[in-house]
Amino acid sequence: MAHDNHKLAIFRGTLKFKSNVQKIWGVLILLSIITAIEVALGIVRPEWSLSKVLGMKLLNWIFIILTIVKAYYIAWDFMHLRDEKAGFKWSLVLPLVILIPYLVFILLVEGDYIYEVYKDGFVTWNF
Repeated sequence: MAHDNHKLAIFRGTLKFKSNVQKIWGVLILLSIITAIEVALGIVRPEWSLSKVLGMKLLNWIFIILTIVKAYYIAWDFMHLRDEKAGFKWSLVLPLVILIPYLVFILLVEGDYIYEVYKDGFVTWNF
């Protein structure tokens, strides 16, 4: 059967499961733990996470990184990218590795500009 070929391990073989059902529950628990960490940090907002790192609060960087980790893991496990050939994996991953930081950079630069405009007020030209 086709479903017997799927690998039943996560974390590069650290956790092994006996069936696909167990693996799905294991992945669900992993993603739920990451989501619970995100929610807890969003509610508590610890003081150490409010310091600025690269122009943005550390808490925002943590959210971005955890979201990327979840998206990667969903694609890797549920979309079965781990079973694909290396060339196909790189054809999907490499554009994202280039595109996501570029889009984050644009978002931060433009967002900072808009913030500064609203903070300092609008400049109007009187001809």
